[in-house]
Formats: sequence, structure tokens, C-alpha cells
Amino acid sequence: MLRIRGTVGALPVDLTVELDDSDWARLGSVLSAQAPLAQSEAAASVPAAKPQGQDDALWQVAKDLLRQAGQLSGPDLLDQLEGLTGSAAAGKRLLVRLRHSSQVKVQSGADTPLYSWVE
Repeated sequence: MLRIRGTVGALPVDLTVELDDSDWARLGSVLSAQAPLAQSEAAASVPAAKPQGQDDALWQVAKDLLRQAGQLSGPDLLDQLEGLTGSAAAGKRLLVRLRHSSQVKVQSGADTPLYSWVE
């Protein structure tokens, strides 16, 4: 069972998805087929130290996302982080962590902040 909570616009969402063994197997095969490509890309751009937990892995992916984009507006970055984590709260936590990272520069844009990767 998979539970998804968050909002769609102003509407709250609380969704429970039940998957049987064949559904999980199909999902696993799709993810494992994509994993070698993602791992080879990550290996080329990430130092030898590997993330130890899911939070560390998400943090690394969030940094890579901004680094590859170069610059994103706050709402665009938040949307992508929420999609990555599957949770509005987790996406916001990553956004705050990026805001306070020494590798990220945040500038006030016309309407929204602009997040830029700094090396």
C-alpha cells in the first residue's frame, strides 16, 4: 500500500493506492531498467562518497537538479522537488536546505526568488 498526501492547488489530497505483488514487480522492473542509466550519470558527476540514507540521496538529487539547470525560479524548483519527493513538505524542506547551501545563490526576482548553482 502506498499513501500520497498533499495538495492539488488549494484542494487537500489523501490518496491510498493498493498494489499487489505483480504491480510491485512491474514497478520494480521499470525502476531497475532506469537505474543503470541514472547510476552511470550520477557516478560521473558525484564524488566517490555515496549517500547513506534516503534523505542524503534526495539531497544529492536536489543539488544535481539545480546544478544541471543552472538557475530556476522558486516555484519551478519547488514543483520539481515536490515531484521528486512525492510530498509538498519534503519538497519544501529540500528547498530550504538549498536556500542555505553555500553552493546556491538566491536572488530576488521580479515576482519570485531565483535559485542559481554556484561552483
